[in-house]
Amino acid sequence: MHPPLLPTINASLNASAGIFLILGGIAIKNKDRVRHRILMLCAFASSTLFLCAYLYYHISSRGISHYQGKGILRTIYFIVLGTHTPLAVVIVPFIIMAIRHALRGEFEKHTRITRWLYPTWLYVSVTGVVVYLMLYILPQA
Repeated sequence: MHPPLLPTINASLNASAGIFLILGGIAIKNKDRVRHRILMLCAFASSTLFLCAYLYYHISSRGISHYQGKGILRTIYFIVLGTHTPLAVVIVPFIIMAIRHALRGEFEKHTRITRWLYPTWLYVSVTGVVVYLMLYILPQA
């Protein structure tokens, strides 16, 4: 049995955001601001599309998905989900602020936010994929 299409798309969007974030981080370390801006806007677009698709899926579906795993995997799943979900909510306004500061050329403010936002956003992107894998792929293995 295949996982539902929309959660698979959502996991792909999360993975894409994570890849764009990593590449954007490399670009700014190499002082390539143009590439960094493009990649970070791609990360933002991927995360925005994810959020829209995620909300649509949960508003239109009949209930929520329940984790079927047992034992230590169940514990790991809920730890990952329990950190992923609140962080995913908290970072949204900070992503918008970081982008606004960058677009205005306020790079000191941008850097102050992104020092902790970047690893947190990356964590949220990666754990979003982990949640998908644990919820839809691992139970079938």
